[in-house]
Amino acid sequence: MSNVYITAIAAALPNEPVGNDEMESVLGQAGAQPSRARRIILKSNRIKHRYYAVDPKTGQPTHTNAELTAEAIRALGDRFSQEMDCLVCGTSLPDQLMPNHAVMVHGELASPPCEVIATAGVCLAGMSALKYGWMAVATGQHKRVVTTGSEVASAVMRGRLFEPEARSSADTLERKPEVAFDKDFLRWMLSDGAGAVAMEPQPAPQGLSLRVDWIDIRSFANQLDACMYAGARKREDGSLESWKDLPHDTWLKESIFAVKQDVKLLNDNIIAATIEQYLPDIIGKYGLRAEDIDWFLPHYSSGYFRERLYEALKASGLDIPFERWATNLPDKGNTGSASIYIMLEELFASGRLRVGQKLLCWVPESGRFSSSFMLLTVCDREQP
Repeated sequence: MSNVYITAIAAALPNEPVGNDEMESVLGQAGAQPSRARRIILKSNRIKHRYYAVDPKTGQPTHTNAELTAEAIRALGDRFSQEMDCLVCGTSLPDQLMPNHAVMVHGELASPPCEVIATAGVCLAGMSALKYGWMAVATGQHKRVVTTGSEVASAVMRGRLFEPEARSSADTLERKPEVAFDKDFLRWMLSDGAGAVAMEPQPAPQGLSLRVDWIDIRSFANQLDACMYAGARKREDGSLESWKDLPHDTWLKESIFAVKQDVKLLNDNIIAATIEQYLPDIIGKYGLRAEDIDWFLPHYSSGYFRERLYEALKASGLDIPFERWATNLPDKGNTGSASIYIMLEELFASGRLRVGQKLLCWVPESGRFSSSFMLLTVCDREQP
């Protein structure tokens, strides 16, 4: 297999950053009263600013997912947006059930015909896109691949979308006109953004590139129930009941298409499955040593998990101190499948990278608990 290099990176964040006190006014209040959980959740997740594809004055959407993704790809330059052999796009929430997200992005770009692939999932959709692109170049199938991760979570977090559920809840004996916590929780956790990378079989003619050494992905769905989901209702036994099998009026009354998370299941298993169970195998398989890692780029949904993640890394034999972590959760928010792209773009543009440095990237997802690691090496034309 040939070497593969990330030769360009770009990110697109919609509109101006939104602070914690502005969130509910931009997204809209869900139900008859402000969220009682918002301040508690924000204190725990430690996010200070995020971006929404929503006009704060009119409340109208400013970008579709496909439009925001295309914006990130155009930022790579015409050599990639108009001359790619293959386009691979990952997202949690495409704008429609079908056609797939990637062909909609291709349509937005109006670029020449090429292979187009969409990867599904939650946060791992972006890393899965990267792996497909890496393998496509490594095997000689393509010479210029663009991969993306993107989210426009605000589209399903708008307060007006929860009005039928809030009204239904107000009619119950409990008289609590508020959205269920498993949905309200994620309204204060998720953000919008898109990122794109270009992959080629040689480093960029000028400047730095990132050599993709390996990408490893593993699912633990054989052990755990679904934790983060949309378009379904969770049964008492932990299984999911599809939107296709539910009465149409239930879709609105129970906000079936809202993104939901089983917070207890997340708290109990996200570190145990995606680090403690997985990382020792990765260390053995690739001979990872903490002293060899110059930068650690972890995607975690909340600052609540930061110290827990560090302790799990340390216990697994990979003690990477915080000063070598490159994260932007407080300022960019939790952008799901786009997060690894946005973190890479920020570090790549920071001027802090040097030839020979190694970047270890980690992206888990709580959909039904999966995890991924990626190792990159900084290089240039003279030292590939």
